[in-house]
Amino acid sequence: MEVETTPYQRSERKQGGRPAKKVKRNFTLVVRVTETERLLVAGKAREAGLSLSAWFRAAAKKTTVTARLRPEEMATLRMLSGLANNLNQLARLAHREGLLSVQGKCRQALDEINRTLHLVGRDDRQSDDR
Repeated sequence: MEVETTPYQRSERKQGGRPAKKVKRNFTLVVRVTETERLLVAGKAREAGLSLSAWFRAAAKKTTVTARLRPEEMATLRMLSGLANNLNQLARLAHREGLLSVQGKCRQALDEINRTLHLVGRDDRQSDDR
């Protein structure tokens, strides 16, 4: 006995509606901007031929953000500021007493400043001039 199947059986029916998306976006990010910023972003999105959401996604994927200074770097910069203050005091002293009397102290201060600048300049962030 042969079972006759019809093309309208439930298992062979095509599913109706919109096909499922390959990438489903479940989360929403809310960004507050000023009117000027909104116009700027809308203009850039229009020039690129993208929606605002697509432009933000593309911009977020392409951009690199430089981190703020770490506490160790801030301490180094404060030390550099103090060294600059010492150097300024040595320059005043050299004007009063003569350069030769202060030459050694100035050389020490400059060496310390150079070491500190080398520490600050040495980091793993990317830059155009390094």
